[in-house]
Amino acid sequence: MPEATLGGSAAAISTGEGAEPGTEGALTRAGGVRGVADRTLGGDDLAEIGLRFEVDGEIATITLDRPDKRNAQTFATWSALAQIGRELPEQVRVVVVRGEGPSFSAGIDLRMFTPDGVPGQGSFASAAALDGDTFEERITEAQKGFLWLRRPDIVSIAAVQGHAIGAGFQLALSCDLRILAEDAKFCMKEPALGLVPDLTGTKPLVDLVGVARAVEICLTARVVEAGEALRLGLAEQVVPRDDLETATRRLAGALLSTDRDAAVATKRLLQGAPARTLEEQSAAERAEQTVRIRKLFGGGATAVQ
Repeated sequence: MPEATLGGSAAAISTGEGAEPGTEGALTRAGGVRGVADRTLGGDDLAEIGLRFEVDGEIATITLDRPDKRNAQTFATWSALAQIGRELPEQVRVVVVRGEGPSFSAGIDLRMFTPDGVPGQGSFASAAALDGDTFEERITEAQKGFLWLRRPDIVSIAAVQGHAIGAGFQLALSCDLRILAEDAKFCMKEPALGLVPDLTGTKPLVDLVGVARAVEICLTARVVEAGEALRLGLAEQVVPRDDLETATRRLAGALLSTDRDAAVATKRLLQGAPARTLEEQSAAERAEQTVRIRKLFGGGATAVQ
């Protein structure tokens, strides 16, 4: 699959190596939050962070690529995901998120819990020392790496094998659709570590399984295996491990078979439905359909009877 470089080129990520959050340097953001938001990312940058980004026609694939660490995530992972969303090529309609190796993602890199943290990125301890506004901005930037996957102009698919723990579970939840290998295991580990799930995973979890089940899953930090995930609505398909790539490719192709503008409008309608009354949803349907029919048949065409 061809690799797409975001923005064409970038300086090596190591230019900011060793800096703590809030310090000045090539990767320092406004307000002292260190990240990659103000610069473009090339393939070498992503490789050092532990990501791959490839575009093949209308399908983009994001691969978590730290298999030796079970694709554990760091501050840089989240900033890079946000950057990919900001610079996603216009032609992309489907985004696949996958993990290299035996696991989708084991969640937060445990080095972030240590005093030294992740080299060049600091730790939770150094982040905790930031002032309130800067600390909130840091979390906001991390959340942006997950939020864009819900945009109406794309459909996102998480292809999950092995462990999807904490941040890995939330990354899967941030996608519109989830295909699981039979060995997939979800776990919301944050409360057991003294944290809360803050990477935008709580709302989709509640929307999919309800408040009571979400409370049980999060506060016990138990493992939800693939079969149960399917029964609970946390997955659309469960397939043998060897069939995961083929099943994902097949679903992506099916999604591309629909008219792009109609797909965007329909996803927009479906996303808004839970917050609307039936009357409000009916009005939203009328508004979207008016646009579609006028675009397809011309504003001066005879009204549909």
